[in-house]
Amino acid sequence: MASHDNVGGTTNANGVDTKSLAAQVKETGYDPDEFIVPAFGSRYLSEPIPKDRFPPKSMPARVAQQVIRDMRLLDATPKLNLASFVTTWMEPECEELMTESYNINYIDESEYPSTTSIQNRCVAMLSHLFHAEEVCGTATVGSSEAILLGGLAMKRRWQERRKKAGITAPAQPNMVCSSAVHVCWEKLFNYFDIEPRYVNLTEDCFVAPPEKIAEACDENTIGVAAIMGTTYSGHFEDVAGIDAAVGKLNDKHGWEIKIHIDGASGAFIAPFLYPDLLWDFRLKNVVSINGSGHKFGLVYPGVGWCIFRSKAFLPESLLFHDNYLGTDQISFTLNFSKAADVGARPAAQHIIGQYYQFLRLGFSGYKRIMSSCSTVAMHTAEKIEALGSFNVVSARAPTPGVPLVAFTLKTEKRSHGYSEFDIADRLRQFGWVVPAYTMAPNAQKIRVLRVLCREDFSMQSAESFVDDLKQAMTWLDGHFIYTPAQLKALQASMKWQGVARRAVKVPVGKGEVLKVPEEAAPEAPVDGQVPRHGGVC
Repeated sequence: MASHDNVGGTTNANGVDTKSLAAQVKETGYDPDEFIVPAFGSRYLSEPIPKDRFPPKSMPARVAQQVIRDMRLLDATPKLNLASFVTTWMEPECEELMTESYNINYIDESEYPSTTSIQNRCVAMLSHLFHAEEVCGTATVGSSEAILLGGLAMKRRWQERRKKAGITAPAQPNMVCSSAVHVCWEKLFNYFDIEPRYVNLTEDCFVAPPEKIAEACDENTIGVAAIMGTTYSGHFEDVAGIDAAVGKLNDKHGWEIKIHIDGASGAFIAPFLYPDLLWDFRLKNVVSINGSGHKFGLVYPGVGWCIFRSKAFLPESLLFHDNYLGTDQISFTLNFSKAADVGARPAAQHIIGQYYQFLRLGFSGYKRIMSSCSTVAMHTAEKIEALGSFNVVSARAPTPGVPLVAFTLKTEKRSHGYSEFDIADRLRQFGWVVPAYTMAPNAQKIRVLRVLCREDFSMQSAESFVDDLKQAMTWLDGHFIYTPAQLKALQASMKWQGVARRAVKVPVGKGEVLKVPEEAAPEAPVDGQVPRHGGVC
């Protein structure tokens, strides 16, 4: 029984301090920035929990669980996160299989041979899907590691060719790519000392033209990156055109410039939606392809794949052998991982999840899902255009591309004083996470909103989104959104005394015209500038 002898008492019959946590915090001088005072855990805890050091005592499992749940309550709802390319839903049967493999130390082939076999089967399936000459590839931690490995293989082949030819003069290798590449390409160039040669976009073309790619190549070009689905607008680059342009250079100069396909999204879309499109190993100069299993490969984050045309394009000098886990193991990875032919390992559960999807869906299942995503994207684009405020700039059927909708405000709407960034902010009021960003150089004057149409974004979801977008626009049309520069100009021209960014619209007097100054356009990038990346992938 708790003691009631003294209302101001602080202990119960068991001697446990019953003062409120707020009182304890005040009395002990706990800094709220350094301690957690959990709402639900307060029934079971006698003191706040340190944030950045080990708690001095243990706590019940349920309390620890609730503390972390409380922290995550304000996270976005994955299904409403239209910014993300990554998979947000899988079947419960697959989730069970993945959960059962959490405790597998995947690098130990002698103890867990089935997982190695599953990885090799996935590599073989993808090699066949991409028309490789032989099975050669690896699972990776997303497409980022796959891109690093593919680029590293290109650099090593260039170095070995120079050594074999007796060339000793110093030279820096370079790679040519669109300025719309993902940020992981910048990491490749930075980490492995490769000069990037960006082919910038234009305001009417969001991919790198093959002729511009060819113009940027020289004898030290180790390879070209071609994007099958940019994060900015979802467009596929003309890989067949790039292959032809690179082939002419190779024939003319005796070079060996090859192509790596950044198929983070498109590698799991093109084979099913556009089977006749030439983009993979059917093209002579394509030697490596990366794909994200955790995007349109339909697996939770994070698994990727790096597939080579054949073993001839993976230098033996990049492979490492070890036997301290009981068997001879070959690794080609940026961390310690085990490989069968060649391999890098994300967690075992993601590879098992990928194999489940391959078996469960088969070619027809993937085709059905990708077709559905594309249909929803086209429907969403039509509905957004019907609002009358936007131009859709993403790929539209029959042009191949990623199932997404990238759209920008019409010119006449910009006089209303708000931008795409304000629309994205307003959509958060409804729970939708929609990225707003500027396009890659040299199309940075274009601001874009983007909606990813994943498997769990249904027609009903699309209708709800467009309805909420319409409401967001109605609200914004009734309120001015000003930048500090615009406020200053308005104060000078109209003697308006407002200071907030938002103000309810009022009628302008007869003969008066409200002029909201346009934002200053971003400065044009200089040659070789690292591109600014927009959106979330």
